Amino acid sequence: MRGDILPFSTKDRVSSSSILISILLVSCSMITSTTFGYDGSMINGLNILPSYANYFNLDKTTTALNTASVWIGGFLAGISYGKVTDVIGRRPSLFWAAVITLIAVILQTASQNVAMFVVARILIGYGTSASALTGPAYLAETLPTKWRGWGLGIFNDFYYVGGLIAAGVTYGTSFMPSTWAWRIPSAVQGVFSIMCIIILPFIPESPRWLAYQGRTEDALKAVALTHANGDMNDPVVQAQYKEIIDTMEYEKSAPQPLSVKQMFKTPSARKRIILCTSVAVFSTVAGNVTVSYYLGQMLTNAGITNPTTQLQINIILNAFCLVCSLVGTYYVDRIGRKATAILSISSLTVFLFLVGALTKIYGNSTNTSGIYATVAMIFLFQGAYSFGWTPLLYVYPPEVLNYAMRANGMGVLQIALNGTALMAVFAFPFALQNIGWKIYLINAAWDALEVPFVWYYWVETAGKTLEEIDELLDGDKHSTAPDLEKVQIYDDKVGE
Repeated sequence: MRGDILPFSTKDRVSSSSILISILLVSCSMITSTTFGYDGSMINGLNILPSYANYFNLDKTTTALNTASVWIGGFLAGISYGKVTDVIGRRPSLFWAAVITLIAVILQTASQNVAMFVVARILIGYGTSASALTGPAYLAETLPTKWRGWGLGIFNDFYYVGGLIAAGVTYGTSFMPSTWAWRIPSAVQGVFSIMCIIILPFIPESPRWLAYQGRTEDALKAVALTHANGDMNDPVVQAQYKEIIDTMEYEKSAPQPLSVKQMFKTPSARKRIILCTSVAVFSTVAGNVTVSYYLGQMLTNAGITNPTTQLQINIILNAFCLVCSLVGTYYVDRIGRKATAILSISSLTVFLFLVGALTKIYGNSTNTSGIYATVAMIFLFQGAYSFGWTPLLYVYPPEVLNYAMRANGMGVLQIALNGTALMAVFAFPFALQNIGWKIYLINAAWDALEVPFVWYYWVETAGKTLEEIDELLDGDKHSTAPDLEKVQIYDDKVGE
């Protein structure tokens, strides 16, 4: 029963076209990431709307609570949902995460007071983080190697598609005098969960999850469907399948496989967790979270106080970040994971220093050129962040985690991600009030420390199968199958 725990039959619905399956897999990931991108931009827009603040009688504390509560749910998902993903399968887990999000959206739309709104935000955080935990693991294990970088990169790139849609919706409803000014943006968020649920019956389960469950024939079919239009005798399919089976057998032989304790027992396991959590912490405290959730306050400090202008800037910023993240996704495979991260961190650090300096000089002035320069630096900072961290956040962690650690490791990622984000989102309005522009300089100084860590500690994973990445981190290849790239080259020559 496990692996098919869905309220519909999934047999005979999956296409035999590998290209179509890959498109549907990536589409499902795009829709999933659009959900939490929409949420971030929506609450950012709501924080600008007077009708939202007036309805809930918000002060600084309740504004921070309404905004940060989503990360509480995300933290809880990180603790609990990894085990769910391992037990019932990747695809059913993605389905139930979408259902939880949909229920939470209904509750948020109908909120009557701060308590009801906060509960809904916690559930939204749980559902979206459960999707963010399951989706990358599912994609990494199911997509062909040549599409893995794009698929996982786009998973987070479309955060900005959701952000762009939310910015447009909140701008459009901002002129409404009633509570529908914030209820409509809340309700629209549920559309993305429905779209994800519709796609799921037409894509296969993770072949690695199937192999670990002993369903080897189903695993072979899944590999064939994603690599060779269902041809189970294709040489590339056979090589990938053997790598998977051999590696799963090796990992099942370890004591307490899939346990949380096992993730910290060996040096290679600890390194995997450090690599995984470094992405979560570095990307969260880079400064992007505060820009995403408190753009209105940042713009006010910079000298732009008109709510309509702030909402317009929010729309343009999300469109700009989407373009930058797609460019970064292209370069993640072209120049590698490490180089992309270093380039992103270095440039965003410079721009964040400039945001702080310009805010100090022009924040309380009427100098139009200075105010525009500050806004330009905010844009460049977000663009630099989007180029690297947006795709890498869900490209790198599932690659460096082996199968036995992947679901629980992605749970650790969500704990680190949501824990640091909760701290940053809740503390930022108080820090901005008490030390103003200095918070940007403190943040930028931290960012500068990330560069040497990535340079010396990260391993490059571009162009390798998940099993070949295991060899980089463990020192041994756990399969006698030839490297997939060599098989692909040979197969291409034979076919010419």
